[in-house]
Amino acid sequence: MKQYETFILKKEYITLGQLVKACGFIASGGDAKSYLVEHPVKVNDILKSTRKTKVVDGDVVEIENSIYKVIHD
Repeated sequence: MKQYETFILKKEYITLGQLVKACGFIASGGDAKSYLVEHPVKVNDILKSTRKTKVVDGDVVEIENSIYKVIHD
């Protein structure tokens, strides 16, 4: 089984663009679109490449070699 990190969600959801920024994969939100085109992210084992994809409580997100379990605070 793969190890994952916990990402604490403060609101109802976070967009995929905001998540890759919050996890440190990009420096600014403006980089999200190009980053996701070049590095599609898996959300619950489904490849996603749009920055406006909503990530909610219970989702598992794989960015490059890191896996995050999203939990609402």
